[in-house]
Amino acid sequence: MRTAAIRPIDSAGGCHSSNLSLRHNKAVERLNVLLLAIEKLFEPWCTDLVEAIGDRHTLGLYRPDDPMAAQFEGVDVVIDHGGHVGTHAMMDAAAGARLWQIMSIGYEHVDVPYIRDRVRFVANVPGTTSAASLAQTALMFMLMLAHRTHECHENFHRQRWMEPCGTELEGKTLGIMGLGNSGRHLATLAHALGMHVLAATRTPPDRTACATLGIDQAVAFDALDDMLPRCDFVSLHLALNTATHRVMDRQRLARMKPGARLINTARGGLVDEPAMIEALMDGHLGGAGLDVFDREPPDVDHPVYRLPNVIVTPHVAAYTDGSSRKRAKCIADNVDRIATGQKPLHLL
Repeated sequence: MRTAAIRPIDSAGGCHSSNLSLRHNKAVERLNVLLLAIEKLFEPWCTDLVEAIGDRHTLGLYRPDDPMAAQFEGVDVVIDHGGHVGTHAMMDAAAGARLWQIMSIGYEHVDVPYIRDRVRFVANVPGTTSAASLAQTALMFMLMLAHRTHECHENFHRQRWMEPCGTELEGKTLGIMGLGNSGRHLATLAHALGMHVLAATRTPPDRTACATLGIDQAVAFDALDDMLPRCDFVSLHLALNTATHRVMDRQRLARMKPGARLINTARGGLVDEPAMIEALMDGHLGGAGLDVFDREPPDVDHPVYRLPNVIVTPHVAAYTDGSSRKRAKCIADNVDRIATGQKPLHLL
């Protein structure tokens, strides 16, 4: 790798010319790592990554204004921020690299087969890295909807006291769709608040696992239509793929209990968005907490987003300091595994 193309970066995001020293370990190879960063998200994602990799490897920052080929020359590992930066041309330039590491959990937007034809391994980060953040955001939505936070805020400024009347989550029924890491984490939080927890998943856990997670009943996806009418809240925790695209379609939204609330911190494509908007506008749905949308950004001027029972955030559920540090550690571990001749984890 030519140092003119790959320049070490410091934790503040700038460049420096000092050489990074490798710890004296003959079993560890010093690798050339190229980071494809999203500039506006450099903090904390990339600074945490710089700290996690430390001085064990040479870490360079891709410069869009510099010649591409020279920057990829001799690169062992490419780290693609969220899988949103890498292009086919970059993947061609990286041919022969040992690892293309995606700094995200979801990869439906990444051309994985194209990368695999050129780079030895392709990996993402596991759901454990953002499980707590996603579950906490889902719970936040539920609490805000139950306690009618929007209306409370407006009434405070209008000096209208002692209204509106909220709803306790204790005793209410939560339906969790998908029992991956974030779904399981939410189950334990909801159980701690005294909620009845149901779950629909491809492979329902046994009774012992359900008891540990605080799940009252877990059913297979073919029983989802029977679960939905029982739920006061439904929270989505699924990966987006051809099998789950618009899994909450018009028919399933209609099967939800009148007044129930829908929570989505996973992917916007899981929901038939026009049908959901219709159900919110006509009152069949009692509210929604949405961090993700079918098209991002959505039409922010749509009247549905002004409803007091619709809570929206700009795709930030997993954007936390804890998630950033966990992802950085997983990626640094994978780089170290390549350096010691081991197979990386979380392969696609």
